Amino acid sequence: MPGRPAGQPERESLLELTELARSAGAEIAGTVFQMRDAADPATLVGRGKLDEIRAEAAAHRAPLIIFDSNLSPVQQRNIEEATERRVIDRTQLILDIFARHARSREGQLQVELAQLNYMLPRLTGHGAAMSRLGGKSGGGGAGGAGGGAGRIGVRGPGEKKLETDRRRIRERVRKIEAGIEEVREQRALRRETRNAVPLGTIALVGYTNAGKSTLFNALSRADVLVSSRMFATLDPTVRALRLPSGRRALLSDTVGFIRDLPKGLLTAFRATLEEVHEAAVILDVSDVSNPHHAELEHEVHKILAELGVADRPLVRVLNKVDRLTPEQRQSYENESQATGAGGPVLISAFTGEGIEELLARIDAALPVDPAVKLTLRMPLTEGRKLALVHALGRVLSSTVDDGHMRLDAEVPASVVRRLKLREYVEEGTFQTSSA
Repeated sequence: MPGRPAGQPERESLLELTELARSAGAEIAGTVFQMRDAADPATLVGRGKLDEIRAEAAAHRAPLIIFDSNLSPVQQRNIEEATERRVIDRTQLILDIFARHARSREGQLQVELAQLNYMLPRLTGHGAAMSRLGGKSGGGGAGGAGGGAGRIGVRGPGEKKLETDRRRIRERVRKIEAGIEEVREQRALRRETRNAVPLGTIALVGYTNAGKSTLFNALSRADVLVSSRMFATLDPTVRALRLPSGRRALLSDTVGFIRDLPKGLLTAFRATLEEVHEAAVILDVSDVSNPHHAELEHEVHKILAELGVADRPLVRVLNKVDRLTPEQRQSYENESQATGAGGPVLISAFTGEGIEELLARIDAALPVDPAVKLTLRMPLTEGRKLALVHALGRVLSSTVDDGHMRLDAEVPASVVRRLKLREYVEEGTFQTSSA
């Protein structure tokens, strides 16, 4: 970013890595930072820096080293040999967190699939469990001096075990892919049932730790887990929401985004991101108290573009205004007023400030589905339709007479069409409402 010290974004990414590691249950013994013009193809950091990392790990008795960059299989193997420690990279760490927090069957299958695809190219013949028999292969090539004798006894169970492991992983991958397809078909049926009565869906998106789950609870009066740990909520949560106009909508919480998320990991939380694809309105939630929230918001927009939903109606929500100084707050309020209806909404999901204004903005952003005022006379046997009129509309009065219920109600036009309510409308009472 212009005007920022060299290496500042990288240092912030390293701080984020420590938070990810804590979310995975690790205790941070120390960090090592390096700036270099180009990555070393063999060790990423170079031999000199590798010696420093090994010394730091030994001094702190740290059994695990986590790299903020994504390591190639060769780099990971070389670093493990040089440091005599287990080594993982950013992708492997995020997959571990996903594995801890996935609760739905599809979430668990998607994470396991991503883990297996990550592991497959990293299987080698190294290590006690898979080592080849015998010692080093000796000098010379296949036809050189020592080439034959040096290789005697090295072709054995180790190599067979490696191939067996690869075959088992590929078989497991095929089974998981079949299981995921089955779950997707089941979810498609559930969505089709849910869409039988049209309700606009609002998806909460934002950088991890932006306060989405707290906002979700404030809007829907739900009791979703709120945690400062990254990716504390991985599976999607959907709740009904009543808007100021009386319309009903569905509110969906999604997993927090993160910078430099490997594209392969997007499928690991496809279940929660599919709610974004279905959304009529997207709420882009930012932690405005974070001095770098604009950059994090940019990362969120990049992922939305990758998902193909960048053109969806979007409401910017600047959360945690209760943490701002009076001067900072005034600056953001001026920005919001200057941009008018398209500007950000300032809220505090923790204190409830700004929630009513946000609900009004959501109401305005949802596609128009005007409420209509009508008087219905429906048989009590139409229990499902009566329940949906109460749930999706606003019943003004109701009486029961001779096996029928008479209702004065305001109902969204789409619900009137889908439930064929015109069949039950008393003559002369059907009219359009501006509500």
